[in-house]
Amino acid sequence: MAATGGGPLAGADVAKGRGGNDPTGKRRAAVRVKTARRRKPSSTRWLQRQLNDPYVAEAKRRGYPSRAAFKLIDLDDRFHVLKPGARVVDLGAAPGGWTTVAVERTRADQGGGRVVALDVSPMDPVPGAEVLVGDILDVEAPERLKATLGGSADVVLSDMAAPATGHAATDHLRIMGLAEAALAFAYEVLAPGGAFVCKVLQGGTEAQMLAAMKRRFASVRHAKPPSSRAESAELYVVAQGFRPAADA
Repeated sequence: MAATGGGPLAGADVAKGRGGNDPTGKRRAAVRVKTARRRKPSSTRWLQRQLNDPYVAEAKRRGYPSRAAFKLIDLDDRFHVLKPGARVVDLGAAPGGWTTVAVERTRADQGGGRVVALDVSPMDPVPGAEVLVGDILDVEAPERLKATLGGSADVVLSDMAAPATGHAATDHLRIMGLAEAALAFAYEVLAPGGAFVCKVLQGGTEAQMLAAMKRRFASVRHAKPPSSRAESAELYVVAQGFRPAADA
């Protein structure tokens, strides 16, 4: 994948080397980023990882806003949560990778399901989805989402992550705080039998969240999709068969 325009890869000096297979199974030549006088070593490593990441190249080829789209594709291929006609909420949706996949799989762009994307920051439109700007902690957000969906949600998605600090314990607590907020939101908007898919981070406290979820869902499983980078501590929890509080 070559750098284009004025994006984050612009101006990178690269050299080809040995590579690996991309998501289509094809062999790709590796790209090595040459050092530059004014570039930090961390920036060089980031550039090299982006240039050699087959999911980055494949996301660009397919028109996905980010490589994260493949994480949801992997999860849905395994757990089948995104059914045609489903009503889906994507929390922390920017830049829209998961929203795009949800639209494709529910056929929302063909008049099938309905997909609503919510983020605290504005994001580009996603054809077939309703994009809302708002905070999931806003007390009015659940009703606003249900009004936009035309009813309760069949699926709530969350790939939210706080900016990394580099301190593992702090990063774990911050991501788990977002996961717990997403779960509380899901409790407010999910229809009986609905599903919840959420990013968590290995580190200890995720066990408490999983235990609580087992009281409200018929099935709670976690997975690390192939498209998740091996060095990342992220996992995804997939909960299906939601039981409202009165039925739990």
